[in-house]
Amino acid sequence: MTVTGVEIPRVVLLGNPNTGKTTLFNRLCGLRHQTANFPGTTQETRLGRIRGEHPASVIDSPGVYALTLNQVEAEVCRRLLAGEMPDRPGVVHRPDGVCVVVNALHLARGLKLVREAAAHHLPTVVAVNMSDVAHARGLEIDTQTLAESLGVPCVSVSARTGAGCDELLAALDHAPVASVPESEADADAWAERLADSVTRHTTDTHATSWTDRIDHVAAHPVLGLALFAAIMFGLFWAIFKGATWPMDLIDSGFTWLAGAVESALPPGILSDFLTGGVIGGVGATVIFLPQIVLLFFLIALLEDSGYLARAAFLVDRLLRPFGLPGHAFVPLLSSHACAIPGIMAARSIPDPNERLATILVAPFMSCTARIPVYVLLVGLLFADSPAMAAIAFAGCYVIGILAAVLSVLLARRTFLRGQSRPMTLELPSYKVPSLRHATMMAWHRGVVFLKKAGTAILAIAVVLWWLGSYPIVDPPEESIELRTQAAQIEAAQPERAEELLARADRVEARHASASSFAGRIGKAVQPVFAPLGYDWQLSVGVITSFAAREVFVTTMAVITSGDEELEGERLRESIAGAVRDDGVTPVFTRATSWSLLVYYILAMQCLPTLAVTAREAGGRKWAFLQLAWMCGVAYLAALITYQVLS
Repeated sequence: MTVTGVEIPRVVLLGNPNTGKTTLFNRLCGLRHQTANFPGTTQETRLGRIRGEHPASVIDSPGVYALTLNQVEAEVCRRLLAGEMPDRPGVVHRPDGVCVVVNALHLARGLKLVREAAAHHLPTVVAVNMSDVAHARGLEIDTQTLAESLGVPCVSVSARTGAGCDELLAALDHAPVASVPESEADADAWAERLADSVTRHTTDTHATSWTDRIDHVAAHPVLGLALFAAIMFGLFWAIFKGATWPMDLIDSGFTWLAGAVESALPPGILSDFLTGGVIGGVGATVIFLPQIVLLFFLIALLEDSGYLARAAFLVDRLLRPFGLPGHAFVPLLSSHACAIPGIMAARSIPDPNERLATILVAPFMSCTARIPVYVLLVGLLFADSPAMAAIAFAGCYVIGILAAVLSVLLARRTFLRGQSRPMTLELPSYKVPSLRHATMMAWHRGVVFLKKAGTAILAIAVVLWWLGSYPIVDPPEESIELRTQAAQIEAAQPERAEELLARADRVEARHASASSFAGRIGKAVQPVFAPLGYDWQLSVGVITSFAAREVFVTTMAVITSGDEELEGERLRESIAGAVRDDGVTPVFTRATSWSLLVYYILAMQCLPTLAVTAREAGGRKWAFLQLAWMCGVAYLAALITYQVLS
C-alpha cells in the first residue's frame, strides 16, 4: 500500500494472550476484529491500516507466550518476522517495525517475548498496555527506566480508552533496531528482576483480593456452574425481552414498504416479485437482526469483563471425561458464532485424533445461522412467556453441546481412541467491560448478517418466490363455487359474502402453492419427512436449509404468503396461521414445532462448513461422515420427539 507514491511502513503486533493486543489493533486501525481471551483462539493474521499523521500498515499476529514454542501460532509469528506477508503470497518483505504489547499486570511474562523479538533485530517499540487497570490496582510502571534497560522506546497505553496511542504511533515512526539485552542465559530470572525494578506499588492493592473472592464463586465446581447457568439464562431472557420493540418496528417497516410498493405499481409480475420475493423474503430474515445484535453485544461484555475465561475453566472439567482435550473448548466456543472459524481454530490441538474429533462435532454447536429458526419456533411454542422462551432457547444450546460430547465419547472409544490432555488456561483479571468495544462488535456482526441477507438470502428468496409462484394454474372448482355463492348473496348478506370470498382466496392460495414447482418438489420429498410430522411446505423449508439454515424462515414466509387476511400482521403470526392442504390442520402443531426445533439443533445444514471440514480434516470422507452422522442423529431425534408428543 502506498500514500502519494511512498511505501507505507509495515508493523507487526506481537503479544501474549490476554494483553489486549487485538483491542489495540482495533483502536489503532478503527476495525472491529475480536479475539477471545483463550490461548489457541486464532492462528491467522489480520491486516489493518493506520490513517492520519502516522500512516502504517499493521499486521495483528496470533497471541503467543514464546516464539520458540512448537505451536501453529508461534510458527505464524516467526514467519511474519522473517518477512512472509499474508497479503503478498510468495513475497518476502521484512517488516519495518515490531510493536510488542505487554500486560502491565503481568510484565515479566511479556518481557520474555520482548527479548525473543529483539533477536530478529528489527525496529521495535514496547506498548505497556492496561496501564489504567494497573494504576487502579496501585501499580505504576516506570516506562522510562524500562526503555533504558531494553534499549527501545516503551509507551504506557490503554487500548480500551485510547490513552497513549498517539505517543505509541509517534514512537513507531522513529523506533530503533532492537538488540538482545545483555543478561544471563536464564530469561526467567532476568524478566522477573527487570519487572520488579520498574514496578512501583503506590497503594495497598485490594483489587486482586476482590478477584480472588469473586473466583471463589465463579470458578467453584458447583457454585460456578450454577452462576454460569444463571448468567446464560439471563442472557437469553434479555434477548427475547429486549429485542421485542425493535423487531416490531422492523416488521412494521417492511410491511409499510411492501404496501407502498404494491400501491405504486400496477398488479403484475413486477409487483409480486418485489413484494413477495424481495421485500417479503429478506424481511422475514432481517426481522431477527435485533436478537443477533443483542446476543453479540452481551457476549462481548462477558468476554471483556474476564468472565468467559472462568466459564472455559468450568466447562473444561466437564469436557475431559468425554475424551475432549482442554484445547477443544476454544474451537467449540468459536463455533457458537460460526462453525467455520471454530473448525479452523482446531489447528491448535496437538493430537491429531483429538483435533479430528473436535472438527467433526464442532457444527453441533448452535451457530448464529440457527438463531432465526430458534427464535421463530420458540416464539411459536411460548408466544406469551418470555421466561419459558428463554429456557427453551438456552436448552437448544445445551442439546447441541450434549450431542457433541456424546458423539465425541463414541468416536474416542471406537475409531479415534486416545487419552485427552489437560488444558493450561490463564484467567485474566476482572475489569469493567468496554461498552464501546461491545457496541463495535455488535455492529460488526449485524453488518455481516445484513450483507448475507442482502446477497445469499436475497438470491435464495427470489428463487423460492419463483418456485412458489409458477407455473400459474387455474383456480380450483371449490373456489369458483365459493365466488359464485358470494355473488348470489352479496346484496342480501354482505358479511357472509365477504367470508365466502376470503375462504375462496385461501383455497386458491393453497391450490397455487401446492401446484407450484416448490410444491411439487416438497411433495416429492415429503414421504421422507412425513414420520417427523412435516407436510410438503415444511419439507421444502428443510431442503432449502441445506444452503443456509436461516433461509428456513424466508422459505416459510414465501411459501405461506398469499393470504390477504394476514397482510400487515407480524411475521410470526403469519407463519403460525399457515395450514395444510386440508385447509384446517395447522402446519406448525406443537409436536411438529418441537420436532423441527430438535432437527435444526442437530442437523448438518451448511455446505461451506462441509467444505472446510474436508480441507481441515484431510479428506472428503470426513465431511461425508459428518453429514451422515449429524443428519442421521437429527432425523432420529426429531422422529422420537414427534412420535412421543403427538
